[in-house]
Amino acid sequence: MITEISDAIKRCSFSPYVSVTMDVETAHVRLEVSEDRKRVRWTRTVRSLPDTGKRFTVNPRVLGSEGFTSGRHYWEVEVAGSRDWRLGVAAESVERKRDVTPTPETGVWSIMRLGDEFDAFSSPPSRLPARPIPGRVGVYLSYESGTVSFYDADTKSHLHTFTGNKFTEKLYPLYGIWDENHWLRICSGSAPGM
Repeated sequence: MITEISDAIKRCSFSPYVSVTMDVETAHVRLEVSEDRKRVRWTRTVRSLPDTGKRFTVNPRVLGSEGFTSGRHYWEVEVAGSRDWRLGVAAESVERKRDVTPTPETGVWSIMRLGDEFDAFSSPPSRLPARPIPGRVGVYLSYESGTVSFYDADTKSHLHTFTGNKFTEKLYPLYGIWDENHWLRICSGSAPGM
């Protein structure tokens, strides 16, 4: 899988690594997004923020500012130290006002760590192989091929791939955290095999 993706990336005329930030207008009221919009953490404080219609009001999530309707894109997120987080990709129409299970059927392709559990949220959710949980996770979106892949960015090893999707709307990076003592941090990196 990594070789196939690496070969596809090398055939492209652009670098798949993208610089992404977080859209504060989508951030749940318990999420604190840093000034540079590269870090997020959960807080006990419920902030008084306007409901823009874009804001997650039930689940502590935030979308990326940049959305994609074509191409191949790769970004990395540092999760080291946090035991409770979700990363992935969400459709622009993702439910933000009700509690809905985040699966491809509801417009979310994600993996999640909750304590000692490490899962891919397919239908039904599947436990990821036992291994050390990564300190940095790479997310790779290939819009036309309908895939979202996740990597241990430290070792460039494959974690999970959602395949067989037919994307029809804009997709955004998705971040979620339930840990007030640690930040999720978007960081630079290079796609697997590069």
